[in-house]
Amino acid sequence: MGAEGEGRVRTCQVARTPQLFVSRSRALPLLPRPQDTSTTKMPDVKERASRKEPSTAEGASRESHAGHTREEASSAQGHRTRRFNCRLTEGRRGRDPGIRHHRGARAASLDSKGKEMMPSDFWDHLKEQLSAVPPDFSCALELLKEVKEILLSLLLPRQTRLRSEIEEALDMDFLHQQADRGDLNVTYLSKYILNTMALLCAPVRDEAVQRLENITDPIRLLRGIFQVLGLMKMDMVNYTIQSLQPQLQEHSIQFERAQFQERLNKQPSLLNHTTKWLTQAAADLTSPPANCPDTLDSSSTPGPSPSDTAASEPLSPAMVLSQGFLNLLIWDPENEEFPETLLMDRTRLQELELQRNHLTVLASVLLVASSFSGSVLFGSPQFVDKLKRITKSLVEDFNSRPEETMQIVSEQVTQEIHQSLKNMGLAPLSSDNSVSLVGQLQNIAKKENCVRSVIDQRIHLFLKCCLVLGVQRSLLDLPGGLTLIEAELAELGQKFVSLTHHNQQVFGPYYTEILKPLISPGQSARVEAL
Repeated sequence: MGAEGEGRVRTCQVARTPQLFVSRSRALPLLPRPQDTSTTKMPDVKERASRKEPSTAEGASRESHAGHTREEASSAQGHRTRRFNCRLTEGRRGRDPGIRHHRGARAASLDSKGKEMMPSDFWDHLKEQLSAVPPDFSCALELLKEVKEILLSLLLPRQTRLRSEIEEALDMDFLHQQADRGDLNVTYLSKYILNTMALLCAPVRDEAVQRLENITDPIRLLRGIFQVLGLMKMDMVNYTIQSLQPQLQEHSIQFERAQFQERLNKQPSLLNHTTKWLTQAAADLTSPPANCPDTLDSSSTPGPSPSDTAASEPLSPAMVLSQGFLNLLIWDPENEEFPETLLMDRTRLQELELQRNHLTVLASVLLVASSFSGSVLFGSPQFVDKLKRITKSLVEDFNSRPEETMQIVSEQVTQEIHQSLKNMGLAPLSSDNSVSLVGQLQNIAKKENCVRSVIDQRIHLFLKCCLVLGVQRSLLDLPGGLTLIEAELAELGQKFVSLTHHNQQVFGPYYTEILKPLISPGQSARVEAL
């Protein structure tokens, strides 16, 4: 390599672009990539994209709106540092004396305005290099080298043919020779990279790759390639995490159980509170239920309730555990005898309890309001959503200030109903109805309030059915008064089921031993299934 070529490469080493990195928390749902279909001919982007295997397309997620968000994030993150490094080179050449450069400086030390300018300045610098006479390919070669590394990292082990093709097409020694002769075709190489990306990307990225096909400016094309490659790396990392998730989950279960067993060996009485907790759950199921002033209609019950059959059928391990988990949502904070097997989940259970209380108040408010405003207003999804938003924002402080909170809620809800009736040209509420509405809403602050008690019992029943039947089946026929909060109930039920399911997987063997003396002899075989 000549002295001039070595100088160009040496200068660009300062501007070497760091690898794009991937944040797990921002990873998108990953879709499997196609099989190795490499050929010696470089076909059109659309042609190669259409050759993806059907299995890839079937498993694909078409969440394109999420892709745009990741595209912007990847661009800002990946190219911000490139611009900074190349600005170091420019500063040494005296091109931009207005910015101070320090050898060990980092991008994080710059002010926010400088950070925003970095990506565009880097690509402007690259454009200057390629437009020079003769062109300077030093930074372009570094970009191509990084693109090659990213493409190779996206390949599966079985894609040996495509790996060989990429190695040959982007042979850096050969590209350096072309750059020294001044005939490096950056546009042709960009098109080749684009077609290779069409083979490797998930279907959710097809649209982004095809948009790049229409770009003729080489700088804009390279910039777009790096943006989409960043998203593809996110997809790959997410795919890896998903494929390892079963093994990671099993390892987590075994690790937690082993840690608990070590503590149990040192402290044999470690399960005393857990035993008392399950014993109380079994007693709750065998004792006759308290009379409720507002019994649930069978038509509003989602399938047979476990509590309805507890008195006539022998206890089962699933029933006792379900009752025990439900008791944790109404746990007395002053009771220090919390089950040892759930101590790590106590904070999450308290959050679920708070969420359940808020939903109880929300559903109670909607039920009372609907009885006064009629089906016309509550037949409007826009009105219901607005009323839910208003109530949700106001009940955040319900636990600490119930009376004051419900006074504000009653005023806001009544005002919203009056305004909506007026906007729809309907007769307003009479003075007596307005006073009655405000009074009933304010009474929800009392624990003994009939509406609140009924809604609380029905949410309790829903969560019990979620544990026994699953969330989706429990949502098919919600009890009356809960249909307006179906989405919120689904979220609560899913969180509750996930927590209890993992806990049961970890501590199932201990629960089995505790439940044996509590279950009738005829159910002993079913206890072994835990």
